Amino acid sequence: MTDLTRLIELVEPEAEALGFELVRVQMMQSEAGEGGQALQIMAEDPSTGQLVIEQCAELSRRVSELIDTREEAGEVLVEGAYHLEVSSPGIDRPLTRNKDFTAWTGHDARIVMQKGWTGDTSDKRVFKGELTSFENGVVSIDDAKTGAVDLPRELIHSAKLVLTDKLIAATKPLDASGADTLEEDTEEKADD
Repeated sequence: MTDLTRLIELVEPEAEALGFELVRVQMMQSEAGEGGQALQIMAEDPSTGQLVIEQCAELSRRVSELIDTREEAGEVLVEGAYHLEVSSPGIDRPLTRNKDFTAWTGHDARIVMQKGWTGDTSDKRVFKGELTSFENGVVSIDDAKTGAVDLPRELIHSAKLVLTDKLIAATKPLDASGADTLEEDTEEKADD
């Protein structure tokens, strides 16, 4: 079994050394088509909330070297075959840290609670609606079906933003250079 706590302990300083904040480290089924596992690392540049390809590559190199060095010394960090995926959290990002719930208040989210989170396995587990607040470890959401609900943060299984026009408007692209060229190319083709 992969020890995610140990991986986070090792990966977080590498991300911080590059000026990034760790968003999530998780093992998941590989989407590469050949099966197996993927070690997914999401990080962000605090100044942009994202990572560009060069930043992902830089963090990937550092993490790969770190894991290789540790495994050569006899420490097993990931059991079995896997591949490493380093990425930006994206626009419909996962909400994994307390500060994420605060920063994205006013936006729509999908929250899945742990099974039996109320002690009754028949209770509703999935909530979708606008995040209204995060205080004292409680996430408040205006669920589209049940209305205002307060959810204990420590019992949330997963949470992520939902892609909406409001979210798109609130998220700035990292680099708009080339957008004017793309527009000019489109206009030139229209004139032909």
